[in-house]
Amino acid sequence: MPDILQIQAHQKVQHCAKTVMAQLPHLLIAEDSEYTIAAKAYQLLCEQGLTETWYYDCPALVLAGTRSCLSISGREYQASQEKLGGKNLISIDLSPSLDTVWGDFSRTFAFEFGSYVEHAKTLEYQNGLSFLRKLHEEMCNWVRPNTSFHQLFQWANVRIRESGFVNLDFRTNVGHSIEVQRERRQYIQANNHQLISSIDFFSFEPFIRLKGGHWGFKHEDIYYFGEDDKLICL
Repeated sequence: MPDILQIQAHQKVQHCAKTVMAQLPHLLIAEDSEYTIAAKAYQLLCEQGLTETWYYDCPALVLAGTRSCLSISGREYQASQEKLGGKNLISIDLSPSLDTVWGDFSRTFAFEFGSYVEHAKTLEYQNGLSFLRKLHEEMCNWVRPNTSFHQLFQWANVRIRESGFVNLDFRTNVGHSIEVQRERRQYIQANNHQLISSIDFFSFEPFIRLKGGHWGFKHEDIYYFGEDDKLICL
């Protein structure tokens, strides 16, 4: 379990990322693109005092439209200028840092009738968004200190397949440890038998689409083990 100062430092950065994400969808318009959304996100992060990112030069990785299922590293990411139009699905992944402390937070938003909608009308949107919320809840109840990264990877991918979805991640992983240096990340991937409890914080970030569907969905939070050996979301 991380110490209280570590928890407080990570809570501060993650809280700022959540504040930005709560504001951002209400600022979206039909003329926006990945490029303009990423710029709006960075401006809001700066207003929160988060001017740096740990994820290469990509404080906000935005995917929308024909690219919603694209899995790409922040190292190669270039924001598209394709406009949202009247209907779209927008995934935004924020990766701010402050004094080597990382934030990592992503959400997917439904855009219908030319604006953000909290409750999507499109069935594919409803199914993807609700499944990811449920998957996070199930993961919190299932993972224990003796669970390995490999076991969580297997569990998550079975749940994804059984529920009629496809894992879109180019590495096929579903998250990683939160570190001080990018190169030290431990991934939730096959054959990584290190225990999750051996690291202080980890992100769970499945990137999925419905089998045969057209839209990609992301949902990411950071977790750590509390005193009762149960996961706590930052």
